[in-house]
Amino acid sequence: MSDNDNTHFGYREVKTDEKAGLVAGVFDSVATRYDVMNDLMSAGIHRIWKRFTIELSGVRRGNRVLDIAGGTGDLAAKFAPMTGDEGEVVLADINANMLSVGRDRLMDRGVSGNLYYVQADAQYLPFPDDYFDCITIAFGLRNVTDKDLALRSMHRVLKPGGRLLVLEFSKPKNPLLSRAYDAYSFGVLPNIGRLVAGDSDSYQYLAESIRMHPDQDTLREMMENAGFLRCDYHNMTGGIVAVHRGFK
Repeated sequence: MSDNDNTHFGYREVKTDEKAGLVAGVFDSVATRYDVMNDLMSAGIHRIWKRFTIELSGVRRGNRVLDIAGGTGDLAAKFAPMTGDEGEVVLADINANMLSVGRDRLMDRGVSGNLYYVQADAQYLPFPDDYFDCITIAFGLRNVTDKDLALRSMHRVLKPGGRLLVLEFSKPKNPLLSRAYDAYSFGVLPNIGRLVAGDSDSYQYLAESIRMHPDQDTLREMMENAGFLRCDYHNMTGGIVAVHRGFK
């Protein structure tokens, strides 16, 4: 993809080289209220989605884990004790404000030792080949400019036999649920953002970015094209969210 190509920022068509800055603006705005908004938006169900992702990870003591777009550290906080002192967990995020909020939050909770923080672009991961046993990206892939490039980058730094887990909003399978979800996303969500975070535009973008994200089967095909094997997915909450899994 060249810099002259266009891509989508929500429903808007923008220059490819502009998207990262626009996404950064969204997360600069919501960073300090991110956890509160997640609980309000999902009625706390996001914790169940993340718990299931952790169960699929197969992470054990001594493993190296990379949590991309790790935000405020929900997954990293769980992985740190699972890998033990001989393991390593890297919380990576392209956004410095999100990374700072996540680091402060985990330090306040006493999570340290084997946990490291790296500001990194998912498309150009600054790690050696064949390094991690497990990679996770939760609610972050849809914000990446070139998803195919990011998936290839993840494949490169994953060890042979390692697994990638992509937790992301997806496409509801039931038409009635889909209509209700649309009404909530575009009628309620921006208002919650305005009242709680003082920012309706960012949450309007988040709702739009979900609709522009590939559906379940398309994302599985993208993972296969990036080199992942035995790719599958599990729908949750009627397909509002899906966790995709692939192996190297």
